[in-house]
Amino acid sequence: MSNYRYLIVEEADHLITVTLNRPETLNSWNESMRMEMREVMRRIQGDGGIRALIITGAGRAFSAGEDVNEMRERSQAKMTSRDFRTIARGIHNFLNDIEAIETPVIAAINGVCAGGGLELALSCDFRLVAQSARLGFPEMRVGLIPGSGGCSRLVKAIGLLRAKELVMRGRMVDSLTAERYGLVTELVPDAELMRRAKSFATELFDWSPMSLGLAKVVLQGCANADLETSRTLERLGNSVLGETEEHRESVNAFLGKRKPVFP
Repeated sequence: MSNYRYLIVEEADHLITVTLNRPETLNSWNESMRMEMREVMRRIQGDGGIRALIITGAGRAFSAGEDVNEMRERSQAKMTSRDFRTIARGIHNFLNDIEAIETPVIAAINGVCAGGGLELALSCDFRLVAQSARLGFPEMRVGLIPGSGGCSRLVKAIGLLRAKELVMRGRMVDSLTAERYGLVTELVPDAELMRRAKSFATELFDWSPMSLGLAKVVLQGCANADLETSRTLERLGNSVLGETEEHRESVNAFLGKRKPVFP
């Protein structure tokens, strides 16, 4: 793949691993990093051979969130509220793309995962968390709220009570607390994080890529829909999958007691 300034991108055996690479700022986000990440997402969307994506961070952090220096520059520029909403919409669209892509996305969370870093993790399908990691939303310290999914995704993920605890107290929690709150798919020893993230991804390779992608689409639709609409989505999903070669191969493999083979 292309060379990037703020990302390390590795591809092998249907798996792309993206490492956020601004360790001197705890991998805080700036617009250039987001632009690079958008390019990676376009690459994955256009390549049916990519079966999973892992996102992690270089050094001692997953991501500390939005670059405060860039935030200060915007503040000093005396942007209007309309300007601010335009920037925020671009960030929302970026995270929405990660959530919507029909490819499993795994956040391998090492060290600090705060603010926009945690919002990024919330947009992923699975969150594998190192035992030493700390997670939270410190936006209260800069007079803001988590505004790119830190409220909307969080409250759906862990409920109103816990969401208020994280957002309104502005504190970081350890990995065990994050697991208890429901933020963690799997807690992993620090030294095993990337090995486990890759093995987790390859476990998904046993299933039809199309069924994984549509399961993600239908589940996310069901999270925001009434019961009848949800069941309609389920029927539509299976009506599409039932006509695919991947479904036929999966059935034949099941009956033949072998692993299915997908392109």
